[in-house]
Amino acid sequence: MIVPLGSLEQHGPHLPLDTDTRIAVAVARGAGAGREGVSVAPPIAFGASGEHAGFPGTVSIGTAALTQVLVELARDASRDWGALLFVNAHGGNRDAVEDALVRLEREGSRCAAFSVSPRDGDAHAGRTETSLLLYLDPAAVRGDQAEPGETRPIDDLIDRLRTDGVRPVSPNGVLGDPTGASADEGRRLLEESIAECTATLDALLETVHV
Repeated sequence: MIVPLGSLEQHGPHLPLDTDTRIAVAVARGAGAGREGVSVAPPIAFGASGEHAGFPGTVSIGTAALTQVLVELARDASRDWGALLFVNAHGGNRDAVEDALVRLEREGSRCAAFSVSPRDGDAHAGRTETSLLLYLDPAAVRGDQAEPGETRPIDDLIDRLRTDGVRPVSPNGVLGDPTGASADEGRRLLEESIAECTATLDALLETVHV
């Protein structure tokens, strides 16, 4: 079974709150399409988004709660599926995913995770996610409100983001530059992510059939 993981959080003035969830679902469905015995579950649409708490509309359940949800879901799903793949499209969920995998692997579960993080992409609500949404649902993108935010590399910002949150770093909530985004780029990014996710799924399924 493939489980998409997203979030409900601000994505600048131009993208919907469920941007990460939409992307996770698209990648999961693409990787699972036509695969016998592979099911794509409804997404877990609430994640660990505390760093975005300064913006209206953001709802976060936190790392500890998300970890427990993932563990309990995988335990229960093991009755009917031989393996489980988490497809995560929100960076704030990574600690929860890693913690859950450690616990599940210790229990003997066959689980893996794929992180949707296109190479050379920007971090949040920038060109990468805007392009993906322009391809997946162009009507959801307010192009007239797309504007650059903080464009320094995420590695230069991560410590302050963790301590202070996003708003002091980027008042408009954007970590990147959405200008120049296009549906064509979004299609390419989605296809690349699906191919990479499919490879992760194949490797996981091989462990089931050994």
